[in-house]
Amino acid sequence: MSLFITFEGPDGSGKTSVADSIEEMLRLEGYDILRTREPGGTPIAEDIRAIILGKRKELLDPRAEALLFAASRRQHLIEKIWPALKQGKIVICDRFVDSSLAYQGGARELGVEEVLTINEFATEKRMPDLTLLFDIRPEIGVERIKSNEEREVNRLDLEAMNFHERARNTFLQLAQRWPERIVIIDAEQSLQDVIEDAYKVIKAKLENI
Repeated sequence: MSLFITFEGPDGSGKTSVADSIEEMLRLEGYDILRTREPGGTPIAEDIRAIILGKRKELLDPRAEALLFAASRRQHLIEKIWPALKQGKIVICDRFVDSSLAYQGGARELGVEEVLTINEFATEKRMPDLTLLFDIRPEIGVERIKSNEEREVNRLDLEAMNFHERARNTFLQLAQRWPERIVIIDAEQSLQDVIEDAYKVIKAKLENI
């Protein structure tokens, strides 16, 4: 049984913490899980991640940024995600194409369709089977980031609030566009409630495969 699940959402939504718990819960039930993340997931993709998210003083052109995300994603797919799916694993990926559409397409204002085009080329139009969108207001997400000393703070985290607002709005528009794939989870609840909601959605999907 293979299933490609992605966890998406604005920065500070807690999706990584939820993914930790969901992974453990599914493993205890006997599912074969591959847990991975973007950008990154493989040595080459992680090198690209360091360029994209590093706090370099040089300005990274928005189009170059979008292309680097797509390049990292391609390497990640062919080296890690596709082989795992062929082996019948459940892949849980922290971010995927929707993040590029939200951040580069929406927040950077490059255009969702333009960013979708380069990602369709990179992924051969392979989208997740299920996407959980952890929705949170930007001001709450940013405050969570500031209060979490253990969290990796990257270049995108340091953008102005209107950048994060555009990203969130784009995520919600994507959920309206692809309701058969994207399920919105209220990430402003307690962590335990968010975990339970996410687990129910994933289990329902698994039961209908």
